[in-house]
Amino acid sequence: MTTPAPGLHPQVLATLGLAITAGEYPPGSVLRTDELAQRFDVSRTVIREVVRVLESMHLVESRRRVGVIVQPTEAWNVYDPQVIRWRLAGADRPRQLRSLTVLRSAVEPVAAGLAALHATPEQCRELTEQALGMVATSRGRQLEAYLVHDVAFHRVVLNASGNEMFARLGDVVAEVLTGRTHHHVMFEDPDPAAVTLHVQVAEAVREKDAERAERLTREIAVGALKELDVLAP
Repeated sequence: MTTPAPGLHPQVLATLGLAITAGEYPPGSVLRTDELAQRFDVSRTVIREVVRVLESMHLVESRRRVGVIVQPTEAWNVYDPQVIRWRLAGADRPRQLRSLTVLRSAVEPVAAGLAALHATPEQCRELTEQALGMVATSRGRQLEAYLVHDVAFHRVVLNASGNEMFARLGDVVAEVLTGRTHHHVMFEDPDPAAVTLHVQVAEAVREKDAERAERLTREIAVGALKELDVLAP
């Protein structure tokens, strides 16, 4: 067998991860190393590396003398960014988007209120810069450029909250926003009202108005859920 090309491990991982999360291998399915190595034309070492990664996400479990067992959805690490990415790429995308958006609506308003109390001057400055970047890219079908500022804005809010648990959700929120954009669950241009709300959140955080920051962020979350009703019913 030839030496595996660079990046082959990620390719095999992505293919298996997508297949498992899409239900092509239902819970309880047995995956065998030799068969997978033959299917992907890679060494068993590569397959074992892939399985270790999938085990870390709790998608599969290796059992001696049995093989690699696909785990039920309830066991998956649903906060893992790659698991989120794979699930958003599948047929279950609308339900997954709604679940993640409800999570955001529960967390981000509280994080914004805390950010108004704890944000540093540097974080306030960055939040304003990202909000203005969203304004600048909100017209002319610049969704990819808008996404960069949108992700950065929400990361700052979560980090500025001063709560390490909220901060760790930055990757989760990034995957949600990225998935909406890349899978076309967005209008061609963002809702102007939502863009304005982001600017107002930055103002509230800068002015240390926790109640206003929380209320405005909740409005953003409600708007995102309403968009899903239209774009991903």
